[in-house]
Amino acid sequence: MEAQISEWEFLCMLGGRDDNSACILTIHPGAGGTESADWAGMVLRMYLRYAERKNFKTEVIDLQPSEQAGIKSASIEVEGEFAFGRLKSESGVHRLVRISPFDAASRRHTSFCSVFVYPESEELGEIVIDPNDLRIDTYRASGAGGQHVNKTDSAVRMTHIPTGIVATCQSERSQHRNRDSALKFLKAKLLKQQREEEDKKRDDLESKKDEIAWGSQIRSYVLHPYNMVKDHRTDAETSNTTAVLDGDLDQFIEAYLMKIIGK
Repeated sequence: MEAQISEWEFLCMLGGRDDNSACILTIHPGAGGTESADWAGMVLRMYLRYAERKNFKTEVIDLQPSEQAGIKSASIEVEGEFAFGRLKSESGVHRLVRISPFDAASRRHTSFCSVFVYPESEELGEIVIDPNDLRIDTYRASGAGGQHVNKTDSAVRMTHIPTGIVATCQSERSQHRNRDSALKFLKAKLLKQQREEEDKKRDDLESKKDEIAWGSQIRSYVLHPYNMVKDHRTDAETSNTTAVLDGDLDQFIEAYLMKIIGK
């Protein structure tokens, strides 16, 4: 009975206007060079594993691999029950401390990456973009994807000139489908910005993007000299770093929603 009540109480925290929407999650490495690019790749895997645990459907709509290891950036679309409601708490800077696998002297390094989550609201259909306000560039997709995806300039970069907001997609072989996905991503970003302006929420991530570096992290993942993952907003923590990096994020997501949203 206690478990059922806890589940109901948690679901009450998912009553926001977009909480039951699909979402687009983006990942960018911060300070730290190759270390942070590798860390961003680990974070991408963590969220893909989390989505798999929740039986969410995912699609990597944009992936820019780093030259040495990890990624320069990634965007994934997540569809499932309360996908945005659960993942919205992950927006922010994530910090990793570990012994570097790229350092011959085996020294300890600190790496950062940022995560932003955008809802795919029904209101996206109400966002009208003047074609004259768009700059569309095509280029050859990079990284994995097979011989076909790299043969033509199928990848699309779409820039909204008045705001400078950019959306990219290179997941499909078809330039037309990539244009559709990039436009949807762009509308999601514009909707988020529009809501922030209307609500004047200056503390939202999009309006105050913190420097992706020391002191601005929402969560720390320490692999050396001890094992610990700690969320700095709620003080939720665990020593089972392996499980967390394999997508076991429920305790952090639920703690955030219960403490922050449930106030």
